[in-house]
Amino acid sequence: MTTVLSVRDLKVEFDVPAGRLPAVNGVSFDLFAGELLALVGESGSGKSALTMGLTGLNRGPRTHISGTADFDGTDLVAAGDKQLQRIRGAGIAVVFQDALAALNPVQRVGKQVAEMIRQHQPVSSKEAALKAVSLLRDVGLANPEQSARAYPHQLSGGMRQRVMIAIALANDPGVLIADEPTTALDVTIQAQVLALLKRMQREHGSAVVLITHDLGVVAEVADRIAVMYAGRIVEIGTRDEVLNHPRHPYTVGLLNSMPRIDGPRPRRLAAIKGNPLTGVDRPPGCAFAPRCDLVQDECLEQVPPLENQVACLRAGVA
Repeated sequence: MTTVLSVRDLKVEFDVPAGRLPAVNGVSFDLFAGELLALVGESGSGKSALTMGLTGLNRGPRTHISGTADFDGTDLVAAGDKQLQRIRGAGIAVVFQDALAALNPVQRVGKQVAEMIRQHQPVSSKEAALKAVSLLRDVGLANPEQSARAYPHQLSGGMRQRVMIAIALANDPGVLIADEPTTALDVTIQAQVLALLKRMQREHGSAVVLITHDLGVVAEVADRIAVMYAGRIVEIGTRDEVLNHPRHPYTVGLLNSMPRIDGPRPRRLAAIKGNPLTGVDRPPGCAFAPRCDLVQDECLEQVPPLENQVACLRAGVA
């Protein structure tokens, strides 16, 4: 398999009043061409901070990013702002969760798609407008010509999300990052957007990084799954490996907290005790240790490395 993105020891830290917050704490992974990698975990686990760090969208005077992220021979961490501007939208594109906030409210959506095309391709305004309509048709808008003339507020949530996907795919990027793309959409529209992402993945050959906390979504579309907790990947593997044979206690806890349609109906769903880490202070050992039923003394002293696809000294015991 061809590696399109190789991330090593990525750290993203933010200066906050209490000190330096380690939002992403030494993440390493490879993304392969044509695959859909799902990043899952509770809110605050570092999923969005990780992907925004790769694209430079969370850079600022109070942000500290280190490590390496090789994309097509360019280290995204070391790249300057102008380099990242050339890569964003052309090599790596992002679909944000709130399409209404991401789209320009006073510009017609067709013009916004065409603007992304002209930013990276030497085409005329007319050519870009025609391609914009074609892209809106490709993402499933029933009347693309009419939709191209609409403003964002005149479209439904699902239609706006399709517009965002059209913008993201305007220049056939090698990597597409979808940050909670089905948030606030009803179940039927969620399924349509996910099916669209999978179809675009196949037709355009883009590798997709899907950020979500919904394991039902993951089970439908993911090729591989990376489970994040407290800024680190604690388990990574194929969809079958992670969902059917979880090895990390956190992954087991996430899966047990999901309602099932087979087997006896429990009186109440299982829950992971305690709360995820959100502050600047982190325990010296495993970050999940305060919530883990399998914790031992060694877990309180050592930060388990990600080895054999899992970061746990007690892997497979649960």
